[in-house]
Amino acid sequence: MDGNPHPSPSLKVAESSAEWIPKHVDVVASFFVATLLISNIAAQKLFQLGPAVFTAGILVFPISYIFGDVLTEVYGFNRSRKIIYCGLLANVFMVLVLSVAISLPPAPGWTLQNEFEAIHRPAARIVFASMLAYVAGELVNSLVMSRLKVRTQARALWFRAIASTMAGQFVDTSIFVLAGFAGSLPNDLLFPAIVSGWLFKVVYEAAAVPLTYMVSGYLKRLEGVEHFDSKEHRTLV
Repeated sequence: MDGNPHPSPSLKVAESSAEWIPKHVDVVASFFVATLLISNIAAQKLFQLGPAVFTAGILVFPISYIFGDVLTEVYGFNRSRKIIYCGLLANVFMVLVLSVAISLPPAPGWTLQNEFEAIHRPAARIVFASMLAYVAGELVNSLVMSRLKVRTQARALWFRAIASTMAGQFVDTSIFVLAGFAGSLPNDLLFPAIVSGWLFKVVYEAAAVPLTYMVSGYLKRLEGVEHFDSKEHRTLV
């Protein structure tokens, strides 16, 4: 393997964010942030799958990693990092708005105050654990995806998508379970909870690899660019 990138012959190579202005990153970013917000709302519902119990957010949250892979593959780590932070701010804003909504006095005749509060007032510890896990996991996912793209010369997207998800979801799931439930769940349940949640998310992502290929390829053709993160343009904060 030589040291030159191997993009599609129809695409030009860009190694710096200053070399091109993306036309469709805002659309992908919007879907990315939406999946994060929806997953936090859906997470209030628990369901059972065989012997394991999951939150309903697990049905949606892995999709954010698919969008994260697409963002990094097409637009690079630096742009993905900024969108990840936007997703964090959007979640914080949602929690603040819901907190204010809960505190407002209910109108006469509206009898759902207790139900509204029970659903939308998550414990502060769970919110903190979710946000901490989200930022750490998404950054690890995006960074691994970015570095593997350079090392593989843009080949084997399936491998890069699965490997980055394995790393990011392991960090995410471990932090969420430990920060959210250590001390309140028996210690012998923490590790199985991490492993089962992590495996579910990785299998979910692996099944979606064809979709990742399709969306990434389509966006690259629209943008007309194969982006590579050079060391001087890749930052962590």
